[in-house]
Order: sequence, then C-alpha cells, then structure tokens
Amino acid sequence: MSTFLELGLKAPINKALTALGYEKPTVIQEKAIPQIIASTDDLKAFAQTGTGKTAAFSLPILELLDEKNSNVQAIILSPTRELAVQIGNNIKDFCKYLPDVKVTTVYGGSSMEEQIRSLKKGSQIVVGTPGRTVDLIKRRALKLGNVQWLVLDEADEMLNMGFKEELDKVLEATPETKQTLLFSATFPREVEAIARNYMTKPVEITSGEKNTGSENVSHEYYSVTERTRYPALKRIADLNPDIYAIIFCRTRRETQEVADNLIRDGYSADSLHGDLSQGQRDSVMGKFRKKTIKILVATDVAARGLDVTELTHVLNHKLPDQIENYTHRSGRTGRAGNKGISIVLVNGKEKGKLRQIERIIKKKFIEGKVPTGKEIIKNQLINLIDKVQNTEVNESEMEAFLPSIFEKLADLDREELIKKFVSLEFNTMLKYYENSKDLNNLSSKDNSRARANDENMTRFFINIGRKDNLNPGKLIGLINEQNIGDKVEIGAIDILDTFSFFEIDKNYEDATLAAFLDNQPDFDGRSVNVEITKKERGGGRRSGGDRRSFGNKREGGFGRKRNSDGGSSRRSSNSGRGSNRTSDRPDRASRSASDRGPGGFGRRHRN
Repeated sequence: MSTFLELGLKAPINKALTALGYEKPTVIQEKAIPQIIASTDDLKAFAQTGTGKTAAFSLPILELLDEKNSNVQAIILSPTRELAVQIGNNIKDFCKYLPDVKVTTVYGGSSMEEQIRSLKKGSQIVVGTPGRTVDLIKRRALKLGNVQWLVLDEADEMLNMGFKEELDKVLEATPETKQTLLFSATFPREVEAIARNYMTKPVEITSGEKNTGSENVSHEYYSVTERTRYPALKRIADLNPDIYAIIFCRTRRETQEVADNLIRDGYSADSLHGDLSQGQRDSVMGKFRKKTIKILVATDVAARGLDVTELTHVLNHKLPDQIENYTHRSGRTGRAGNKGISIVLVNGKEKGKLRQIERIIKKKFIEGKVPTGKEIIKNQLINLIDKVQNTEVNESEMEAFLPSIFEKLADLDREELIKKFVSLEFNTMLKYYENSKDLNNLSSKDNSRARANDENMTRFFINIGRKDNLNPGKLIGLINEQNIGDKVEIGAIDILDTFSFFEIDKNYEDATLAAFLDNQPDFDGRSVNVEITKKERGGGRRSGGDRRSFGNKREGGFGRKRNSDGGSSRRSSNSGRGSNRTSDRPDRASRSASDRGPGGFGRRHRN
C-alpha cells in the first residue's frame, strides 16, 4: 500500500493528515485519489460504510482547487445534516494548513442567515443537505456557476429519502463541465439510474464487492415474536456487559418507545430521530461518543452521520423496509480494524428476508438463541470478577480506613466474604431472572399477539405495485404529496407485484382517506385507489376493511418532498420538530441505574 504523499497530495495536506494520525490510505482512497487528480472523468465509487469515503473525494479536491479564488468550486451533497456536519468538519481538518481554503456547511435546523453570511465571505467548498442547498440556491445566496466538482455522498440514501427533485434542481444550477463523483455503499437500480442520468461515461472503482458488508462484521439472528421482541433485546444487552451499540428501528415512534422502555428499565440509553431539535441531537450524539450513553436507539436516517469506531454491536430491532439499508446498519460496527456483531431480531414472517440480505452481503447469518437468565448471570458474574481482579488498589488513600474495615470483617472467612460480596452486587439480578422463561419457545400463544407493537398504525391497501415501477421511495413521495398532516408517521411498506400496503399512524386514518379522496392522485397515468385493510397475518393478502376507493385527476411525483434538514425517513414534507420531547429530554439518561430494572448489568456505570 502506498503513502498519501505517493498518491500525489501536496505537503500541507500531508502535514494535516500526519497530525490527524493518518498513516496509510484505505483501499478506496488509494484508488479514488489518483483517479480524481489525474482525470476529469465522472466517477462511480463503491465503498462500504467506514472505509474512508470522505477523504477519498475531499483530498483530491483540496489538491486541485484554486485557493485564491473565493467562488464555490465544489458542492458536496449528503442525505442528513449529521453526515453533512461530519464531512464539513473532516474537510476543515484536512485543510488546516491551507489557510485560504474556506468550507461552509449548510443544513436545516440551523440559522440560514448565519449560513448566508458565511457564503458571502467566500467558500470554495460547500457541504449541504439537498433541501437546504436548494433553499439557498432559490435565495440566490448559493451560486454554483463555477463549480468544478459535484459530490453525491450516500447517493442511495438520498433517493430513499425522496430527494430526486432536489438533486435535479442542484444539477440544473451547476455547469455541464463539472466532474460528478458518486459515492455509495449500496448500488440499487435507482442509484444506477442516477449514474445514467447525471453522469457521462463514468469510471467505476470499488473497495470490495458491490453492496457487500464489512469483513470484520459477523451476522446473527434471533427468532422472536412481537411479545418477546423487547425482552429478547434486553437479554442480549444483559449478556454483553460492555456493550456499546446502536439499536436500529424503522420509525420515529418505534425508536422513541424502545428508548423510553430501556431508560425506564435502567439502561444507559437514549434516542436519535427526526423529531429532535438540532441542539437535542448534538447533545445525544455528544454523550454517545463520550460513552456516557452506551446504547443509542436510532432511525436509519438519523444514524447516517454518526461516526463511531468502537461499536461492539448493531442491533436490528426490526429489519429496514429496504433490504439494502441493512448494509448501512451493519457497517456502523466493525470499523477501524475492530470486530463487530450485527444482530437481527426476526419473527416468522420476517425470516425470509434474511436470505435476500445474505445474497447482498455475501455472508450467512448464524442462528443465535436468546440467552437464558442463568447464562446472563454467569456472564455478568465473570465480568465482575474480571474487573475486581484488574482493579488497582490505592493503598496510600485507603490505608487509614483498612484497620476498621478488617476489624468489621474479622468474623467472616474467605468463602463467606466472597458470597456476601457477590450477593450484594447480584441479589437484584438473581431475583429478576429467577424462574425466567425460555424466550426461544415461540408458542402459538405468543404468535397470536404478533404486531402488538404496531397497534398504533392503520394498514392501507393501494392498487399499484412493482409492475408499475413503484418502490418505497416513490410511494412515500406519493403519500406525502397528499399533505395528510404536519407530523404523519409512515410505518411498514410492502411492495408487491400489482398492489402494495403501507401503514399510517392511526390518528391520521380519516385524514389519509380524505386526502386521497380530495386530491384524486394518479401514478404514472394510472388511477390510484386506497382502502383501509386489516393488519397482515402472514399471508400478504388484503382482507376486509373499508372499501372506499378514489379515482384521480392529477400527476403524482417521483419522490416525497422533504424538509431541508434531512430529518426522519418517515415524515411529511412539512413536519415539525421536537413536539414529543422537552428541551431537557436527553438528560433523562443520567438517572441512576438502581431506580429501575434488575440493576447493575447492561446498565449505566455507577460513578
């Protein structure tokens, strides 16, 4: 492997990389950097999450841009504000010894006026979310007429989030002579369509195989029912005393419920999703990076900008609606040479999706058994004893207290002392797991309570499907175009050949029916019919329910409209923020572990 100097980067950039601790380029950096420096050809780059994509596209741009020209020369688009901020900060670090290079990051949830002031001062590189970038273009505050490089980072997620319209508008504002650089961990058909529509004979490079997962990550699955899903999640956490993990959920509601339950049960946990203000998100992420919070419950979109290299586990509370997103989830662990474990909780209906994922990641899932109370207690005890053995004794500070301690314990022999010590720490846990059930026994009684966590959602039938070129992103766009409500939650989506199903927060059930009735939308010229149907019970058929259906008179859109801040993956275009949380919500994680649950295992550390 070559050095960064051998890749053709100038001395000030190499000096910054050395100061940051960069030694050798990664595979994607080694391939992309010389390619971008030597050629103006468009580039498609395949690289898993955590392989150094930001440096791969930003370092050659820093090498080539005109430091004395204050016009915007590079525009970098990212699906989420967290990822945009991360990219912007990384580039600022890279150009530490290039004093004339200015970087501005633009995203929703932050002052637009401040961003406009920064742009007016001159920035050669602008990093932004698609929505806020378009807003600034419309205000004529961001001018892209001199752009030489357009970078689309996490292009697959931008399409998943319905940013097709925004991408079109940004491209319209850039010159045809620019070099387009497309980076993505997965390349579904929609991303290939971007390459066809926006790029000219692109060169293709890859770090590993397309759409595959990290070699450092092992994949496990645990069979659950809806009734046992959360208890199984807790047991997995309890089996791993030093767990440092992200739990992925499909929706904001599910994310908040899981986080609230974990906090209630005494775990060092908090949530990250699109309902949080920017200040709340920054607070939660700051605590997670410092390991004040050991378990982060997040939506796919919210976690995209979270760069943490030491995660031990990724836990999939439920599989993502789009199977390709599993690669992004599992790629959060196993970084920087570390080993990681990606765990999936699946019910009987979801198991079939594992085979699809295996084909994508080129790896097999290992079946795990939900740990028993006995196994958890044994692991926790061994972990405690290991910590006792490794604890350094500060004899100088303790010396004054030792005589009275020895006197108090003089009547206890070695065995009694050990038993009492262990009991003091574990009596609560022993009681908690006393006579605990085997969660691997998936009885029919448990299965009859399937989808209990989804009781707050109403399931709808829609008469368009895969043969109509429908995908989840397009369906979300169609739903959001009906302006159903300010904070509508979209749940599970099932795309079938000739029809599909989607779930909506039951509070918006009537509003959804009314919106489709009033708007009478169509999809690619086909009249859209929407009906309420019963919850799926494993067969994928629609049954019963309201039979009201609606014709249509107007065109539907490609992708849903979004806020400029790139928030939650399941929200209406005009959704508000922070209504479910108070300003001090992130501080709930500071509650004592002894308040709830068995205490002392898989919990927050006592100081």
